[in-house]
Amino acid sequence: MANALRFAALQNRDFRLFWYGQLVSLSGTWMQSVAQGWLVYSLTKSPFYLGLVAACGTLPILLFTLAGGIVADRFRKRNLLLLTQALSIVPALSLGILTDIKIIAVWQVALFAAVLGTVNAFDVPARQSFIFEMVGKNNLTNAIALNSAAFHGARMIGPVIAGMTIASLGLPACFYLNALSFIAVIIALSKIRVKGEVNKTSKGMVKDFIEGIHYMKSQSGVFQIIMLVAIFSLLGMPFITLLPVFAAEIFHRGPDGFGLMVGATGAGALAAAVFLAFRGDIKEKTKFMSFAALSFSILLFVFSFTNYFSVAIGILVFIGWSLVSFFAVANSYIQLSVPDNLRGRAMSVYAFVFLGTAPIGNSIIGTAASTVGTTSTVGMIAVVCFITSIIFCRKICKSQ
Repeated sequence: MANALRFAALQNRDFRLFWYGQLVSLSGTWMQSVAQGWLVYSLTKSPFYLGLVAACGTLPILLFTLAGGIVADRFRKRNLLLLTQALSIVPALSLGILTDIKIIAVWQVALFAAVLGTVNAFDVPARQSFIFEMVGKNNLTNAIALNSAAFHGARMIGPVIAGMTIASLGLPACFYLNALSFIAVIIALSKIRVKGEVNKTSKGMVKDFIEGIHYMKSQSGVFQIIMLVAIFSLLGMPFITLLPVFAAEIFHRGPDGFGLMVGATGAGALAAAVFLAFRGDIKEKTKFMSFAALSFSILLFVFSFTNYFSVAIGILVFIGWSLVSFFAVANSYIQLSVPDNLRGRAMSVYAFVFLGTAPIGNSIIGTAASTVGTTSTVGMIAVVCFITSIIFCRKICKSQ
């Protein structure tokens, strides 16, 4: 009974349906992520193009996610999610067909990455704020941790399956399987009773947007968390874009090795999410985030100069743990700090800095890796993350 209570959000029928659907769909998404990265590297042999395509996938989030937050507050979130999941099938299926008939080009991969990124700009704020409406305030941290567990469990399973699928069935199979996986979420969402609240006091899209931004800036703790998330998303997370280079050039491995590397970060991320879900809540959230941020920075520096594949796999597990520990608690902290009528916009700001800064970071890291080398680039980024973590962690703790 005690363990059941620790995973209390899964006792909620609607969230349980949502969670199972997400687990299937996200596994497909991570399969496509691995396949897309290997496809781009196979076509170009260039870390610059890896960064460029990744930037195309995240640039729409930078451009449209704040509008997505306003839409999430103005429309039924379940209906909005049904639409975004259906639209997500299109780029996956298109990539599969073009790769299958062997007319795929880098510009096409970039184009479909941008299409999916645009859909995600409206999907993420709605999905994040919809979790609160399904489970309520008391089980929010637990639900966020369980949602992270699904995301990173898929991150562990998907890449490993992708590596085996590429080796046995070829790249197109990964894209086809991802297209099918979205159907799981559509079925789950169609059975969910909660449809999502609508902001009936809207003052218009522009005024709603300004209201959300002003509120976030007025809350010192929330603002500091947002800034630290932005730094990590801009400089820290894009290192994942270069994992195909590490796999092929540093460790001399193929797609199976690349899949294991991505899967290792997923394993650590899953461990963090399960740990947070089992805890139920983290009372001293700012201290926990500080520890996780510093851990990530140190581990990333060590990884950048590791020449042994088995050691790198172990380090990536702990990197995944640190990243998810930080981001999951930051997400919970922000959602619990804002009023209900601003939650969609708060999550759009979070998504804006969490995902929207990635195109800039991916472009920076791709260009730098082509110029000064992959390992040196990741090492320098780790140092910057470490310094900024100390600065921002002090500010966050002082604001409490």
